[in-house]
Amino acid sequence: MKSLAGKRAFVSGATSGIGEACAHRLAEAGADLVLHGRDPAKLETLKSALSEYGVVIDTLSFDVRDRQAAEAAMHALLEDTVIDILVNNAGLALGLSPVDAGDVDQWEEMIDANIKGLLYVSRAVIPQMRSRNCGHILNIGSIAGKMTYPGGNVYCATKSAVHALTEAMNIDLAGTAVRVGNIAPGAVETNFSTTRFSGDKAQADAVYEGYEPLYADDIADLALYILQAPQHVNIQDVLIMPTAQRNPYVLSRNG
Repeated sequence: MKSLAGKRAFVSGATSGIGEACAHRLAEAGADLVLHGRDPAKLETLKSALSEYGVVIDTLSFDVRDRQAAEAAMHALLEDTVIDILVNNAGLALGLSPVDAGDVDQWEEMIDANIKGLLYVSRAVIPQMRSRNCGHILNIGSIAGKMTYPGGNVYCATKSAVHALTEAMNIDLAGTAVRVGNIAPGAVETNFSTTRFSGDKAQADAVYEGYEPLYADDIADLALYILQAPQHVNIQDVLIMPTAQRNPYVLSRNG
């Protein structure tokens, strides 16, 4: 049984990592998709890979950090498209320096993508959900939004904002049937660390050495569970970590 058949899901940052895994799980569950990313070629590759599920797939390419581009693209999409599910996944971490040695350009990129980008997309979709009194928003946050760690400063601040915005959206949408949730993962082995360390694969690989981390599919499985919950159930906040990790500081490595 395809539990989300007849629903349409918008997934931001869909071309890699957690976003890509969520797109696969949603398509498998029968949801039609709007796949978002910055690279049109990667979007077309993903669309082709998902064609086996027999769902309707559209793609939308823009940079969530660009307010004008985001607003224009979302306005055009929503003129004739109903979004039942919004997965706010687009975002990134850059650098791991103390705040007094931080790269201000990296700060701005994280703030623009992780906070502003989420807001631009949500601001476009929520009025439609409110008017229909129906919809589900799932924000991909991080344990970094709950517990700050050395060098995490601005990234942690942006994910704290995602956590706060999830709570605020739930309050603002009280009295409607629109649900809002936040998933806060711990260590997940994706391209996350490669991006954080500017392509330094050795440094990125070291993050996951000596234990089994979470994988993108683990987060996608949880996302699907939340999105499949009965209408009267609103799973608002979930912290998920690998068994070897208990918080950002307590991580059991072998050897």
